Amino acid sequence: MKQVFLDSLSLEEAIKVLFDNLDARGLQHLSSEIINVTESLGWITAEPVFARYSSPFYHSAAMDGYAVRFADTFTASETSPCMLKIGYDAVYVDTGDPMPEGFNAVIMIEDVNIITGQGSGVKGQEEEYIEIYQPATPYQHVRTIGEDIVATELIIPENHKIRPIDIGAMLASGHLEVSVRRRPKVAVIPTGTEIIEPETVKDRLPQPPEIIEYNSAVLSGLAVELGAEAIRFSIVKDDLQEIKNAIIEASKISDIVLINAGSGRGSEDYTLAAIEELGEVIVNGVSIKPGKPLIAGFVNSKPVFGIPGYPVSAYLTFQLFVKPVIARFLGITAEENEKIKATVSRQIASPMGVDEFIRVKVGVVNDRYIATPVGRGAGLLMSLVKADGIVRIPARTEALSAGTEVDVELIRKKNEIKKTAVCIGSHDNTLDILANTIKKNYPEFSLSSAHVGSMGGLMALKRGEAHFAGTHLLDEQSGEYNIPFIKRLLSDKKIVLVNLVYRRQGLLVKKGNPKNIKGFEDLIRDDVIFINRQGGSGTRLLLDKYLKELGINPYMVKGYDREEYTHMAVASAVLTGLADTGLAVYSSAKALGLDFIPVANERYDLAIPAEFMDTEMVQIILEIIRNNEEFRQTVESLGGYDIRDMGKVIYRS
Repeated sequence: MKQVFLDSLSLEEAIKVLFDNLDARGLQHLSSEIINVTESLGWITAEPVFARYSSPFYHSAAMDGYAVRFADTFTASETSPCMLKIGYDAVYVDTGDPMPEGFNAVIMIEDVNIITGQGSGVKGQEEEYIEIYQPATPYQHVRTIGEDIVATELIIPENHKIRPIDIGAMLASGHLEVSVRRRPKVAVIPTGTEIIEPETVKDRLPQPPEIIEYNSAVLSGLAVELGAEAIRFSIVKDDLQEIKNAIIEASKISDIVLINAGSGRGSEDYTLAAIEELGEVIVNGVSIKPGKPLIAGFVNSKPVFGIPGYPVSAYLTFQLFVKPVIARFLGITAEENEKIKATVSRQIASPMGVDEFIRVKVGVVNDRYIATPVGRGAGLLMSLVKADGIVRIPARTEALSAGTEVDVELIRKKNEIKKTAVCIGSHDNTLDILANTIKKNYPEFSLSSAHVGSMGGLMALKRGEAHFAGTHLLDEQSGEYNIPFIKRLLSDKKIVLVNLVYRRQGLLVKKGNPKNIKGFEDLIRDDVIFINRQGGSGTRLLLDKYLKELGINPYMVKGYDREEYTHMAVASAVLTGLADTGLAVYSSAKALGLDFIPVANERYDLAIPAEFMDTEMVQIILEIIRNNEEFRQTVESLGGYDIRDMGKVIYRS
């Protein structure tokens, strides 16, 4: 039987309980070990490092030239140069040479004249002198003993993350070894009867109910990034005793144990029972979304975490709970990601009573950071791949309205975000190709696209929240694409409409069209389930136009209220049997091997505010779509696209 989360703690309460229990068990930083300085990059020092030697440990020349006694140069001037005999009053030195005994200044080679003349030595033997025109100062161009490092000086303190420059300083001061904190060993145990090792599908497709296991690679990578050592266990099936055996083994060889999946309350979720029988559970559910079914406890005095199986939940709970424990064991403070203030581009509803963490795309438009939500499901790994940052909506906040200023914790570098072109609007597969082409040819720039539909894109332009919008809105009265909507909605803005592609829209069906769907009339059949696009999208408006012309009430269509945000998501729903058909572009049908029933040819344009036309990012985009043959050929190869007007200005307001 499934259980419910009756004992969930708030995020703050759960973290406090965790660290109170670490304190009670005396679990602080780990023991130390000695390693070679040359191999210490990224390790944390367990003791302060003091210089054994000074650097330099002798007076040395800092320039090529002549070593002199500065007192011998007092009389030098432009009108009365000083003559110093080479080999006696002046000795040639190269940079880094030890200073000759009794000499205490260096005159650069370019500041002397060498003169040959008769000296007071052997009769007839010529001698060489240097002629100088200004006096030298004490220890001019001389690196004195300890100029850089003085013996016994502190090089780096305890609990310091060793950098390349620290390695150089330790070596320069006489250290070959350094005492460092032992790196925490983090055991990662993937569980689940349905999951399979990635290698098993090298030469075949996974079959239901198989799921390729990848969370352990993500969790292991996160641990290694923080300076820990990851120990990945083989997959453990959903069996209580097998899971207990794995936990016992992991607790013997590691410092932290992560059990991935099985932390919920399903009939095959055994993590809670396993930890309870082997040790103690201190946290059983946290009021956060995603990540609610987190479990924390101790087995053999080792912290053990039941990490939820959904990838976003796994990532988030690791960051909130495991990351600070790793930092504690290393003797450091967990590094926080950079935070910025940003404006939310559209309303975000959130359930009361839980802290929700929203993944967002971020861009800089008109000197403002704009945050646009991406997918919110806990199982949407790509929402993390595409996200620039995370917004926390507190438990007592029911919604964030459009225009609200929020804190965004960045998971990309701020400089990268500043060089990102923001596209908000209709989805098209060519935008992914465009994003890759930009990154390939101009690595410092990026394209960020958020799919909110054509209408949503134009409204984002109206609010000044995007550099451009993808749009394919058909005006029923005029039969014209996009221009009537721009005139009506953006009358106060100067807009340049640039064509990207013409594309074919149609109904997607499984290979062979098993339900013999021929057109929109079939959508009201009892045996046909439809998958729709979101309200405000051009595809949704196109569907509504055809249904209206046929006199079909939209609510007679089974699945009309079930929405997806991209053409590929519609295609996936049809391929996997979630729906029998959906309206999408031909390229999505071709990509997933579906049959396609064409219904319309439409124009897909980029609406660009005139103020951004001369910016470097927009100029790069226009250059690519107009002149990059690789991009144009790749778009054509997707199928269903006509590029005859690609890059052409269709309209200026």
